[in-house]
Amino acid sequence: MEIERNLGAQPLAELLTKFELKAHDLVAASDEQLTHKLISRASKGRRLTDRSKAKVVRAFNLATNQTFETRQLFNY
Repeated sequence: MEIERNLGAQPLAELLTKFELKAHDLVAASDEQLTHKLISRASKGRRLTDRSKAKVVRAFNLATNQTFETRQLFNY
């Protein structure tokens, strides 16, 4: 059985636009190993590991000063 890797645009992409954020803003806000490429892959719907999704969520929360959960940023 093959796992689908491309899952379409994620809620993260809409929220980045809503908050007027770029991938660089999340990378700059994070104190973890986070790359622009990872943010791009996350927004486009490329399947990420749970650990990578958690890094993106933490960075997004730091950049927006709000509290979002994984299920609010990713629909898989």
